[in-house]
Amino acid sequence: MTEKTIDIPAAYMSSLCGPADTHLKKIERAFRVSLIPREGGMKLIGPEDGCEKAEQILNSLLELCEHGTEIQDQNVQYLLSVSNEHREQEVVSLDGDIICRTVGGKPIKPKTLGQKKYVDTIRKKMICFGLGPAGTGKTYLAMAMAIQAFKNNEVNRIILTRPAIEAGENLGFLPGDLQSKIDPYLRPLYDAIYQIMGAESYLANSEKGLIEVAPLAYMRGRTLDNAYIILDEAQNTTPAQMKMFLTRIGFGSKVVITGDPSQKDLPSGQASGLDVAVRVLREVEDIGMVTLTNKDVVRHPLVQQIVEAYEKYEKKEAYQEKRRQTYRLRRRS
Repeated sequence: MTEKTIDIPAAYMSSLCGPADTHLKKIERAFRVSLIPREGGMKLIGPEDGCEKAEQILNSLLELCEHGTEIQDQNVQYLLSVSNEHREQEVVSLDGDIICRTVGGKPIKPKTLGQKKYVDTIRKKMICFGLGPAGTGKTYLAMAMAIQAFKNNEVNRIILTRPAIEAGENLGFLPGDLQSKIDPYLRPLYDAIYQIMGAESYLANSEKGLIEVAPLAYMRGRTLDNAYIILDEAQNTTPAQMKMFLTRIGFGSKVVITGDPSQKDLPSGQASGLDVAVRVLREVEDIGMVTLTNKDVVRHPLVQQIVEAYEKYEKKEAYQEKRRQTYRLRRRS
């Protein structure tokens, strides 16, 4: 049994411990140690290996506090998830990569190593595919990158699009013109851009035609030069739609395509344009592909558990279906 004390300034103790010591309890459960706050420090009691790992986590959280970060459950949970890989220092270094700030002044930055790889790939490649489950920040980070490029005059306009696969007869009962019927499917894009840029700035630039939010069908027949283009929910495109979109890209443009291959809303049996594009374009040099996982989920910790549970369930179902097919083939032969 090991017992040691590490120095923690009193100014950071509250943030590091969390509400009702929730952050400390997570670390205690993970490494089977006891953490006791003391005047100007933290006492660690437990197995030597557990105390060493807990000390590493606490020191990493302390560094984040010193950078001005308010410690959240996500910070603690993610540091714990990478502790076996000894990558805590890499996680702390993410804090300095600020993409831009929201209209309220909150910094937008990658919070996981997967998100960091995604952001770096967007910077380096002309076209980037961001694949992964809900809550991994695929659209939000792409939006932040687009707005920053627009503010820096790297592009002349921003175009945000997603397939509105329900924008047909199923929406006929809704009042208003076609745009009014489609807007509910584009609402997540509006929400993100309002938070980052502000409603007034968006409306001013939208009236000038510098920022456009439109369904994918509106892209047909256009050539998009000097633009930052984000295609969201790409798993719901057909192969023909994806090919149409990719062939719209002109000179000086940057493209980010996001999607979750596990959440398709296409009719049964319909191939996904995202799946086909990933297979066809994987070897093209100036196209980057980043796959985020449940470790990169930055919403409520419960979302990460839900994503993980569904992944396990779907793998089990796929395995059982494969066994059933094998059994049926054997019976036929």
